[in-house]
Amino acid sequence: MFLSSVLEFNPDALLIADRADAERAAGTIRGPLHASARKGAVLIGKGTLDEWASMRSSSKSSGYAARGGQSRNAYNLSTAPGGSSSGPAQAVAANMVAISYGTETDGSVIGPARRASVVGFKPTVGLTSRAGVLPESVHQDTVGSFGRTFKDAIYALEAIAGIDPRDNYTMIQEGPQDGNYVQYMADKGALKGAVFGLPWNSVWNQTANIGDMVQLLAVVDKLKAAGATIINGTEFPRYKEVLSPSGWSWSTGPSPLLTVDYRVDVDFYNNIRDYLAELENTNIRSIEDIIAYNYEYNSIEGGIPGTLAGFKSGQDGFLSSAATKGEMNSSYWENEAYLNTISREEGIDAALSYTSDNGTTIKIDALLVPSAGGATNMPAIAGYPMVTMPVGHNAHSVPVGISLIGTAWSEPTLIKYGSAIDDLIRGRETPRFIEWWARNIPVDYSK
Repeated sequence: MFLSSVLEFNPDALLIADRADAERAAGTIRGPLHASARKGAVLIGKGTLDEWASMRSSSKSSGYAARGGQSRNAYNLSTAPGGSSSGPAQAVAANMVAISYGTETDGSVIGPARRASVVGFKPTVGLTSRAGVLPESVHQDTVGSFGRTFKDAIYALEAIAGIDPRDNYTMIQEGPQDGNYVQYMADKGALKGAVFGLPWNSVWNQTANIGDMVQLLAVVDKLKAAGATIINGTEFPRYKEVLSPSGWSWSTGPSPLLTVDYRVDVDFYNNIRDYLAELENTNIRSIEDIIAYNYEYNSIEGGIPGTLAGFKSGQDGFLSSAATKGEMNSSYWENEAYLNTISREEGIDAALSYTSDNGTTIKIDALLVPSAGGATNMPAIAGYPMVTMPVGHNAHSVPVGISLIGTAWSEPTLIKYGSAIDDLIRGRETPRFIEWWARNIPVDYSK
């Protein structure tokens, strides 16, 4: 009740669980999740999320939705749970469920996982199907997993990875033929000889919380002691063009038409239209319909700025998207080419191929970054994978996490080294439920 992390429960959950128990008792075990419905798992319900994947309002409360209310952080209920997949991460943290799923366009799996002290895995766009998922950007949306242990998170990911004819992006995926991703897990011994790069100026300098930085640098020292090589200064060559020095941002770019904001505004207009066209129980068919609905029911939906504390800016995000009319013109395709280039071959891929002062090229296994600030921006723009592991908590009892970033389809590498780091650090702590009585909206994102 206090966390508001679950939006609705599956009324058939107990019946499904009884059937699963009966199957197991009869000797039929579908897999490690027997206990995605087809894998034998029991679907408990749906989590409370940032409304419309944080798309509707530029100034909002993290984890807030008009229907579900304010999702809260199990470690300190007055602070932000992270978004947009707030409830699924917090439900895992509070031991309400073993695993959960969330979607990420930019930071919506990594951020909540970090603030819930759980493992969060955001896969390459196309590894998991987005069919039936409320969309934001076809170029960046991906479904990821949460687990209290690394293995739980990977079992959950493994269950939903694969080709789906309803999502064309899954047709080009690369991965193990048998779909077994758990096989890549390793213990801390795998860190000996590993090479990790620190994009210091690109990412680390954005981590303003000094308390977090102390813990994160302690992790770096432990990795060195475990035999890993740490190379500082593995930067994204053109990061200043799209990454804000003040942290997470979609509005940074050479011009308004060369920003992530522009890409997502156009994508959302078209993607939400296609999504709504598949629904049979509503007359809402477009972003314009949604905007009109929020104005008509302003007292409960907060379409007008200042009506609801959770949506301070109303629905300015929707209005920005509607203004584009979804026009996929030459400016849109120029934006697409620019963002792909600057985030991929002249971004993450360049950082993973480091050239030393003597001209030697060093292959980096993965980039090591804080799970905060603008760390999620570049892999989100590129559609590349990222994983976060808990490493402790700060002075406000808010969890701290560290992440690995890789190139496209590098899930096996991130699983190998992510699980090894998790085994070394063992940084997860159980929730403390500090300020369990908190009812503040908006929640505090500064801690």
